[in-house]
Amino acid sequence: MSIKEFQASLSEKLESASMAQPVATVLGVLVGSDRWFVHMTDVNEVLQMPKITPVPLTHSWFLGIANVQGNLYGIADLAAYFGGASTPVEQKSRILLVPPRLEVNCGLLVRRTLGIRNVTDFERVDDGTHFQTGVAGIYKDKLGQRWKELNLRDLVRDEEFLQVAA
Repeated sequence: MSIKEFQASLSEKLESASMAQPVATVLGVLVGSDRWFVHMTDVNEVLQMPKITPVPLTHSWFLGIANVQGNLYGIADLAAYFGGASTPVEQKSRILLVPPRLEVNCGLLVRRTLGIRNVTDFERVDDGTHFQTGVAGIYKDKLGQRWKELNLRDLVRDEEFLQVAA
């Protein structure tokens, strides 16, 4: 291989590498007994359970208000919101903070995190029918386990979710 051929080959490889799309990463979480994933760009921070001050006359899925680094966040139990049993607060329970760009100071209680994964590890298995607000699709991983995709943007804009008063 001549130097010119090597340079041309290297130039092609560099160009194709710069044009390649980055692989999207998602965070796996357990909501009730269901596996869900949420895009990492839609999670500002993952916290251990903060102290929550209950707010009277709200839905049972709205746990209350928490002070996180000097900012007040409404905390919602995702499992209860989606119609399941209330999430028991355990050592592995976590709060997912919604990023500021979504303009809602909200934290979401999940039973535990299941790690960071590549979105390419999942295959969509639903038929594209309409889902409950906040559910973007149904998937299976390489082990055949069923996952739901959480669409935080839609969830935090939904009037039912924003109306915490009972």
